[in-house]
Amino acid sequence: MTPPGALVTGATSSLGRAVTTTLTGMGFAVVETSLDTPPSPGPTHLTADLSLGSVAEQVVDRATDLVGPLYAVVCIAGRMPVGRIEDATDADLDAAMRGSFATFFNVTRAAVTQMPPGGSIVAVSSVNATLAAPGVAAYAASKGAVDALVRQVALDQASRGIRVNAVAPGLIDDGRVPGAGAGYPRGTAVTTDEVAAAIGFLASPSASGITGVVLPVDAGLSITSPVSFLRQDLAERLRPSNPPRSGT
Repeated sequence: MTPPGALVTGATSSLGRAVTTTLTGMGFAVVETSLDTPPSPGPTHLTADLSLGSVAEQVVDRATDLVGPLYAVVCIAGRMPVGRIEDATDADLDAAMRGSFATFFNVTRAAVTQMPPGGSIVAVSSVNATLAAPGVAAYAASKGAVDALVRQVALDQASRGIRVNAVAPGLIDDGRVPGAGAGYPRGTAVTTDEVAAAIGFLASPSASGITGVVLPVDAGLSITSPVSFLRQDLAERLRPSNPPRSGT
C-alpha cells in the first residue's frame, strides 16, 4: 500500500523537524521544504521561497510527483521581526507578511487544486494573533491574517472534503531559554514534540470532524490572567503544593 503524501514547509526549524518525524511515524511519505538548504538535504527536500506564488505551485507539483497525492500539508514557515510599530520598516512588514501569511496563502492555493477528499491543511499560527505582546506588531498582524484565512478556506473547501485548521503555540521551549515557562499554569511552556503531536492529530483522519479551528497549544497561556505574570504570590496559587495523586 502506497503511503499518503505530505508536505511540510519550514522543515529545517526545530518544529519542522519534529513535525516531519511525527508524520513519518504516522505513515506519511513526507516532502520537506525550507528557504535554506540543510547541510545534508535528502532526496525529498526542496529549497524554495514559497512566498512567491509561482514557486509554491512548482513545489506542490514536485511534491506530488515525489510522493503522490498530498493528504497533509503543514505550513510552518514564518518570520518574526521584533519592534514596535513606529520602529517597524517596510522590510519588517514585508518579511512578516510574506514569511508567514503569503507562504501559507500560496501553498494552500496550490494544494487545494490537487488535494484529494480527506486531505488536511494545518497552519502554524501563534497566540500573538489574539494576545498582544511587546514589540511584535508585524508578526502579530501576519498571524492574525493566517487565522482569518484558515476560517475562510475551511468554509470554501468543506464541500470538497478538505479540512483547514491551525495550531497557535505560545513560546515553544526548545531548551535555549532557561525558565521559558515561568508564569505558565503548569510551570513550563510547550515543547516542539507537543506542538508536533497536535499538528499530527489535526492532519490525521482522527480529526475528520474538525475544520476552521485555531487550536491553542500553549500550556494554558491563553487562559491565564496576566496578573499571574505580574504578581508572583498569585502565580504561586496556580501551582499545587502536593503532587497529584494517582487513581480515583
